[in-house]
Amino acid sequence: MQQQNFDYDIVIIGGGIVGLATAYRLTQMTKARLAVIEAEERLAAHQTGNNSGVIHSGLYYKPGSLKAKNCVEGREALYQFCAEHDIPHERCGKLVVATAEEEIPRLKDLHQRGEANGLKGLMWLEKDDLKQYEPYVEGVAGLRVPETGIVDYTVVTEKLAELVRAAGHDVFLGHRFSGLEQHHSGLIVKTNRQNFKTRYLINCGGLHSDRIARKCGLKPDVRIIPFRGEYYKIKPEKRHLVKNLIYPVPDPEFPFLGVHFTRMIDGGVEAGPNAVLAFKREGYRKTSFSLRDTIETFTYPGFLRLAGKYLKTGLAEYYRSFNKKAFVKALQRLIPMVQMGDLEPGGAGVRAQALEKSGMLVDDFRIIEAPAMIHVLNAPSPAATASLSIGKTIAQMAKKNFDV
Repeated sequence: MQQQNFDYDIVIIGGGIVGLATAYRLTQMTKARLAVIEAEERLAAHQTGNNSGVIHSGLYYKPGSLKAKNCVEGREALYQFCAEHDIPHERCGKLVVATAEEEIPRLKDLHQRGEANGLKGLMWLEKDDLKQYEPYVEGVAGLRVPETGIVDYTVVTEKLAELVRAAGHDVFLGHRFSGLEQHHSGLIVKTNRQNFKTRYLINCGGLHSDRIARKCGLKPDVRIIPFRGEYYKIKPEKRHLVKNLIYPVPDPEFPFLGVHFTRMIDGGVEAGPNAVLAFKREGYRKTSFSLRDTIETFTYPGFLRLAGKYLKTGLAEYYRSFNKKAFVKALQRLIPMVQMGDLEPGGAGVRAQALEKSGMLVDDFRIIEAPAMIHVLNAPSPAATASLSIGKTIAQMAKKNFDV
């Protein structure tokens, strides 16, 4: 019997940093013929290109979790990758600040968690020590985290794509996945422009990863709920108020880190983000709206349970979204000298947060396997930091389970 010829061994859906890191790792570990398909006309158009560019240390994540393991391993792999390819980056460190006495126990818990995750050089700071690192910060204690850094993840993604192409593989832009045909001889991946014949499929579709999985015949036990994070920029004449990165002590019950200050690799300083429900999966503006996306969110049992649990917190986030004064007040807990006039509107990002029917937010990365397929169903922060490690993990799964 004549063997079926395939255009590709593996098609990867998603041209964000996780999809390209997976392709890059596959070029190192297999001889598989690869294609990456991206819906937009540019790479890193969504979560990858709209985050604050922080290289996370691994401080926050439950020891032993996929987030903790991949963040710590991925962080160092990313620093090495940037150094090898002359990508501007900086291991500048950050400060987590307790602004009230009741936050100190949570800060101590963070310290212990960081040590459990293998972070080096963590430094507990008393009130009088804070200004040595951030002269304009006010707080009662702090934790210095030297392994945190900054980079432009769009630049990293573009370099990964360049390396994938240089290895003889294809990256297609403007190819939006629309469906899958499964045959005994292989898969037909359908897009708005052309179809791809492949033996295997990897879904790194981010904001649409659950829908892609359903179109592939799966019944994922999660749904993506989009949360918009809005930023302000510190005006150039006030950037001196922030030396590096300044974070509050996070609420352990809420999966977001709170508004903070981030020095960018280009020299700018961002303040934010908040975390508000978006009414569109690509809902970067307050006015962004999709009837389909909104109905899907509000008819999902998990969201109704989540909304009931976090109603007060969610309303506070919305209030801060529409009230600059309230946003500034949150920032002033860290740096009292920041004033309304020091901020100008910045960008926004949308986080693809997987939610279970029970109303539980999926805290860890979630990667599931199906015959001839791998689906990344939850890869929020620190996925960009951890991308080279996540890509390695997925490539190892592919090498083990696929005939490549």
